[in-house]
Amino acid sequence: MSAEEIKTEINFIASNINQFILSNVSGNPKHLYDASLHYIKSGGKRIRPFMSVKSCQLFGGKIETTIPFASSVELVHNFTLVHDDIMDNDNLRHNVAAVHKQFGVPVAILAGDILFSKAFQIITTFGKKSGLSSETLVEMMHLLSSACIEICEGQALDIKMSADVDFSSIDDYLYMIEKKTAALFKVSCELGTLSSSNYTPFDVDNLSNYGKKIGIAFQLIDDLIGIYGDSKITGKAVGNDIREGKKTFPILLALQNLDSTDKIKLNKVFGNKNASDDSVKEIVNRIALINVDGDVRSIAQNFIEDAFKILHKYDISEPLLSLENSARYIVERRL
Repeated sequence: MSAEEIKTEINFIASNINQFILSNVSGNPKHLYDASLHYIKSGGKRIRPFMSVKSCQLFGGKIETTIPFASSVELVHNFTLVHDDIMDNDNLRHNVAAVHKQFGVPVAILAGDILFSKAFQIITTFGKKSGLSSETLVEMMHLLSSACIEICEGQALDIKMSADVDFSSIDDYLYMIEKKTAALFKVSCELGTLSSSNYTPFDVDNLSNYGKKIGIAFQLIDDLIGIYGDSKITGKAVGNDIREGKKTFPILLALQNLDSTDKIKLNKVFGNKNASDDSVKEIVNRIALINVDGDVRSIAQNFIEDAFKILHKYDISEPLLSLENSARYIVERRL
């Protein structure tokens, strides 16, 4: 399956997710729901619900059965984006105004709360319609609420790391993104598996671990994009994470491997919002020379390979190949 083919498949599922969300997240006052759907309407790859759908299909489930549960994960994801942007006071997300900039902070907080609440409401409402047992629905609610707790813990760790004078260790950073990012990938696969027709508890554990490893790899590549991303697509300048002082994985590697002169240059621009574009570009180029991009992609690939070992416990099938190819897409993407 080519990169274009997997993107086409991801886009097909994204279209279904978008349609479901737009049909089921509405109410009054209108401006509150407009704020809630602001990022949904701006686009997005919908990687997490894609993994839900494919996990469901891996065990004999149908796409229409899992769409509500996949959508609930996407709603929680968007809830985190709205609140993250408030905490970071970001102006843009994917080239549209941040929700709190467009609608104001109070409405943005409520918009995030609506998304969070709707996620659980959809599980209960559509779980009953689909015929899932009460035990399965309780387990879904437990897993999604546990993931939300992990995300909050991860965000708190991230805030602490940003405030600390010293940089965290690589192990501490990986632990933080396992909570903040990978938890939602993990629960995507868990809910997808639980909505299928032929799974065992062993399968839920397997796909949970698969999702966790994919989520860590996803964040590592996102960290790279924060340095090298195309500003026309990200809406942010090259090296934005350096200027913003975000202690991401590539920065940790750079500090370990740059020579003393370049470390001084990095420290001068790191977290300096008044740093010139030329000085930021210079340090980005110095980081490129020590192949941080290649090192991060190699580490992300190791997590992907561990995830594949889990999938290879199962017979080859179309959903399994889609899960593999989407993982490769995650590691190889440049935006």
